[in-house]
This record gives sequence, structure tokens and C-alpha cells, in this order.
Amino acid sequence: MGKNISKRTVSRAVIAAAIMSATALVLSACGGAATAQNAQGEATTLRYEGSTNNVTLPELAADLGYLGDLKLDWIGNTTSGPASIQNAATGNTDFGGAFTGAVVKLQEAGAPVKAVINYYGSDAKSFYGYYVKDDSPIKTARDLIGKKIAVNTLGAHSEAVITTYLQKNGLSKDEIKQVQLVVVPPNDTEEAIRRGQVDVGALNGVLQDNAIAAGGLHSLFSDYGLFGAFAGGQYVFRNDFIAKNPDTVRTFTTGVAKAIEWARNTPRAQVIQRFTDIITKRHRNESTATLKYFKSIALPAKGEIKDEDFQRWNSWLKDSGILSQDVNPSKYYTNEFNSLVTAGTGAKK
Repeated sequence: MGKNISKRTVSRAVIAAAIMSATALVLSACGGAATAQNAQGEATTLRYEGSTNNVTLPELAADLGYLGDLKLDWIGNTTSGPASIQNAATGNTDFGGAFTGAVVKLQEAGAPVKAVINYYGSDAKSFYGYYVKDDSPIKTARDLIGKKIAVNTLGAHSEAVITTYLQKNGLSKDEIKQVQLVVVPPNDTEEAIRRGQVDVGALNGVLQDNAIAAGGLHSLFSDYGLFGAFAGGQYVFRNDFIAKNPDTVRTFTTGVAKAIEWARNTPRAQVIQRFTDIITKRHRNESTATLKYFKSIALPAKGEIKDEDFQRWNSWLKDSGILSQDVNPSKYYTNEFNSLVTAGTGAKK
């Protein structure tokens, strides 16, 4: 287990330089690998990364017929949100999804991408909880000073939530720096908590359910407890891809919006059965056992992106050095390609 834990050592400057360099190469090659085109010269296939033992919203949209003739080309499974959108920025895929703060960070590093729809979030049923052992001396935010918290990746959802929680509970910047975030694979987080390798761990989904069922752990705080129901991240496309394939992007975005509405309004048992069928017939040697723990899609209506989705992280973005001034949400997203949002309103953003 010890080999799976790493300290916060990644240089933002190095990451930014790598992204900008790779993006420049992609753009000089006309936006990445060649794909099939229709009579209008737009892409008819989108390369993407999936998620092991899970069904992504684009996969659901395709299975429901909401993408029409647009096809998805699975090239593998993602390792993290930041990696997913970096792959989109560098042309290894056509779209990717990540935490809102990671989307801002990527754009601020020079990557020409735009968010088009929300794709994950938290609500009363589905959320990220930050768990401690029942006999842990940690009772308050201040007790976390000098302690270790396990997260799945740095610079993403959990880091922003933890920092916000500490800020809201009165910790100073210097005190917050003393709370150590360590990277632990999600599947190993529960054991890392129980063995005392970390003091707190971020858990959600089936991993959260299994930990609670096993007993001995409880949540110190959660993202839902901090913010209520909210959208946490967006799918992005490169700007050059959007410019060359506006109808393709609209088909994708609207199809995903329709899939969100289907999942929001369809009985849970039917959603689970659909997910099971999708995983079974794609033949990726996966398990469907954890699908029974599905509770909700945890997204606002139609996947509509709002300014508040970005403003929520304003303090974290500034304190982490990603932004030097208040966030300008309109710089990072558009709802223009989500026909469920723009229909009848004439609004474009």
C-alpha cells in the first residue's frame, strides 16, 4: 500500500508547459488524428475514454439513440479527470471530462478548450464523503492540522472541497498548508484509513457503500453538506474542433443532455438494468456487480452550466494560484450547443 501514496510534488509550471507544447503540436496537425467525416465535412466519430465497470453519459446517450448517426470510438479508460481533459486538449481524444477547477486550470495553462455540458455532480443520495475511523480523535476541521487525507488525484474535486471546508471552518492559509493530501487509488482508500496510513479518506459510490456496510467508519464532512446539490464537472472540446464540427458538438451535447434527463426521470431499477445491458454487450471483461448501488445521476436539469458552477470555487482557484483575480465564468463555458437549454430562449452563452 505504501507505494501507492505520493506527496503533492507536481509542478504547475511544468504541467502548463507540457500542455501548451502538446497542444501546439496538435493544432499544427489540424486538431488530432483524422476521423470519418460526413457530407458537410464534420466528424462522425468521437474518440473518448470510458470508465471501468461504469457507463458514461455519452455511452448512455448512444445506447438510447440520442446521438443519431454519431459514433463513439472507445480508446481506453481514463485515470483521472485532469488526465481526461488533458488528453482532449492534446488531441489524443476528442472530448474529456473533469472537475470544474481542473477545467479552469487547463485553460489558464494555455489549452484552448471550452466546457459544453455538466456531466457529474453531488446530491443527497450521491456525494463525496470524507471518512474517519469511529475511534478517530478527529472531530472538527481544526483537528485535521498535521493530518493526512487520501484523495484520488491532486488539483481536482477533493482538494477543492477539502480546502473550502477548512476555510469555512476558520483555518488560516498557513494552517491549511499543514493538512497533507496524499494520492491513494480509490479502491485502496478504505483500507488505508482502517490501517492508519491516512487519517481521512475521500469515498463515494460503491466504495462508500461498502465502507459504511463494513462498519467502523463515519463521515467527518461531505461535499453535499458544504454546498447542497451541485454540478461538479464538465465535458470539454478543443476550440478548433468546435469551430470545424459545430453540428457534431451540438449532437453530442444535446444527446448527453437528453441522457441526463432520461436518467433523472426513469425509475432507478430501469436505469440499473440499462447500465447492466450496456456493460454486458460491450465485452470489455467488466463486472456489473456494483451497479446495484446506483442511487441517482446527481446532476441539475439538462446538464446546463451556470456561472455559479465556476464561482463556487473562486476562493480555491485564487488561493491555489490558478487565478490572480475573481473567476470570469463566461470565459470557460458555453451552453450554445445544448439544444435542451437554448430551445425557445434564443439564449447563447
